[in-house]
Amino acid sequence: MEAIAKLRNIPTPPRKMRLIADMIRGRKVGDALNILKFEPKIGAPKVEKLLLSAIANWQQHNEDERLEDANLYVKEIRVDSGRILKRLRPAPQGRAHRIRKRSNHVTIVVSSDVSETV
Repeated sequence: MEAIAKLRNIPTPPRKMRLIADMIRGRKVGDALNILKFEPKIGAPKVEKLLLSAIANWQQHNEDERLEDANLYVKEIRVDSGRILKRLRPAPQGRAHRIRKRSNHVTIVVSSDVSETV
């Protein structure tokens, strides 16, 4: 059984968020939470909160099972590009340079069955 949690329009570039996603992909939930708790990168607290949400979603679908006995792991974590806010910055000689403020969408899939690997 698996559960999904999504977080949309995080004001962090997708490239930076993918570094965090690569650290926890395929890991057990307890290990992933420990990694995220002590990670200094800017998006780690948001991914940690999203992972906790995915665990809560799994618990709602499987009320009769205990979390400790389930052997939950991060089956899939995906970071997609979100909308881009376009801003202008003054440049020399009266010109303007465009600044793109990127955002991203993160999707986490938590599963309890190890045989359902990607």
